[in-house]
Amino acid sequence: MSRSNEKPVLLFDGVCNLCNRWVNYVIDRDPKGRIMFAPLQSDAGRKLLEVQGLDPDAMDTVVLIEGGKAFLRSDAALRVAAHLTGPVRLLRIGRFFPRKLRDALYNFIARRRYRWFGKREECRIPEPGIKDRFLEMS
Repeated sequence: MSRSNEKPVLLFDGVCNLCNRWVNYVIDRDPKGRIMFAPLQSDAGRKLLEVQGLDPDAMDTVVLIEGGKAFLRSDAALRVAAHLTGPVRLLRIGRFFPRKLRDALYNFIARRRYRWFGKREECRIPEPGIKDRFLEMS
């Protein structure tokens, strides 16, 4: 897990279809491979949460670990967008809106994500071409 100290790590709900689509979107717009990934449910994800003082059993949001700090909800999404190429980088202006408003919108969608987008039976298994972007899930 030493890679997590060097590059930002995006922790995501590995069984959530919306979350997996977001991961695919990030991979497609991060051609230099700056962002690493791990499902919240994986051993690697759980260990990173514990190091940050977060309860792995209580996490139901995207988490970005960057520079030794954990960013949650809209803060995580906006920080990820700043690393990407293309128009999505414009989302960075969202940081000028109050976090309370940003997180309210984030939470509205997050609470309905399984109903709207569905759920997988198990965490995603990365394809061979991107497997090195995922922290070990064993």
